[in-house]
Amino acid sequence: MITKVKQNRAKLLISCPEKPGIISTVTNFLLEHKANIVHFDQHTTDPHAGVFFMRIEFDMEEFDASFEKLEQDLHVMGRDYSLDWQLTSNEKRKRMAIFVSKADHCLNELLWRWKSKEIQVEIPMVISNHLDLKETVEGYGIPYYHIPMSHDSKEEAEQKVLELLEGKVDFIVLARYMQILSPNFISRYPNQIINIHHSFLPAFVGANPYVRAFNRGVKLIGATAHYVTNDLDEGPIIEQDVQRINHRYAAEDLKTAGRHVEKRVLAEAVSWHVEDKVLVHGNKTIVFA
Repeated sequence: MITKVKQNRAKLLISCPEKPGIISTVTNFLLEHKANIVHFDQHTTDPHAGVFFMRIEFDMEEFDASFEKLEQDLHVMGRDYSLDWQLTSNEKRKRMAIFVSKADHCLNELLWRWKSKEIQVEIPMVISNHLDLKETVEGYGIPYYHIPMSHDSKEEAEQKVLELLEGKVDFIVLARYMQILSPNFISRYPNQIINIHHSFLPAFVGANPYVRAFNRGVKLIGATAHYVTNDLDEGPIIEQDVQRINHRYAAEDLKTAGRHVEKRVLAEAVSWHVEDKVLVHGNKTIVFA
């Protein structure tokens, strides 16, 4: 289902130490700024001494001036109540760069959902270490940048990528991009790089998970979308899903079934990130979906 984007709508994400009265404090604050709350979600890790998470969607009249004043006052309230907060507006779409190698299923799913307006983003570029998908991407009118990457050229290639991204994107999606990003690169986009792992983490990490799953005789295969950290395949998990298989599946059958799970899981994770439904807490996520 495609939901029409309301331009006078904003979203507020908050995390803070659990304390009595925080909900009334925030909602009264929004009321004072003449904000009409339309969606409200909350979660606490412990009602007495935990961390409190909140996501609020609200509409505002005379949006530009009201939004600016609310953002200014949030800095004061955030300092007074030890809030970590993020305020976004539907008026400004997030800009998503897609990294891809040769496999096209995750890329095609993202492009289709973007084209059909299911994922409300801008895609200023697709970056690849191969030329295989250039024609597909440019057919959508999206710039395609081919930046080869080898062990010897990795540092130089990453620098070229960073220069391309500078000021043009808000987050990155690794749509089966078969390269490991350096700590320097990851540090530029903390919790803003989403990867799809073709395995139900933490099982079968690393290479050839479907062959290893086949050899193990598994009855379920899955995929995991997560934020990228310096610990390979161990970043905060956003979404996972599985598909039941049986003894008749060969290793190639597992790959085919797995591709369907991968593209669905990645697209859901990207959608939730775009809609500001994900809060990161340590190595976990709170997903208000």
